[in-house]
Amino acid sequence: MATTEPLVEGSTAEEVAAVPVPAPEVGLKHKLERRWTFWFDNQSKPKQGAAWGTTLRKVYSFDTVEEFWCLHDQIFKPSKLPGNADFHLFKDGVEPKWEDPLCASGGKWTLTSKGKGNLDTMWLETLMALIGEQFGDSEDICGVVASVRQWQDKLSLWTKTAANESVQMSIGRKWKEIIDVSDKMTYNFHEDAKTRGAKARYTV
Repeated sequence: MATTEPLVEGSTAEEVAAVPVPAPEVGLKHKLERRWTFWFDNQSKPKQGAAWGTTLRKVYSFDTVEEFWCLHDQIFKPSKLPGNADFHLFKDGVEPKWEDPLCASGGKWTLTSKGKGNLDTMWLETLMALIGEQFGDSEDICGVVASVRQWQDKLSLWTKTAANESVQMSIGRKWKEIIDVSDKMTYNFHEDAKTRGAKARYTV
């Protein structure tokens, strides 16, 4: 069963409402290879002096195909997000933070979106590829983040072993194939991102 917590909707973290998720139809459920968790982060109006990550909240965990579609269809579409907010889908047990032990030595592939509809489509294609274990190097993947910003929305695919170039290039090429884009994607180490102006390490 999916675990349920209140989801922040609207432009401020104070606007909290419980969002009921329809129960999947009774009968045979299609189990996934692993359990996944959706996270939500609304950074539009952080409290003064608040550290990064304090607005990040675990929202739902699931491990069946039916639960995934209930969650996606009802809630988790990036185009519904307020500005400066993020949706994350990560493997259960992994927090979408650089400090998480499984993310600390990793990095991310990043792709910008050409519009809200485009962002929703790429997001869904990526989610289905992740829960469907379509990546050959799926064990190296931590999760994906959809970020809505005033000027440019983007998707970021987080991985564990940034220094393993062959694995990261394989994941990057596969991701481009899955979401069917020809635009250039870049890969940055989380460690490098702590420094302003850090250059991308890999490109596909």
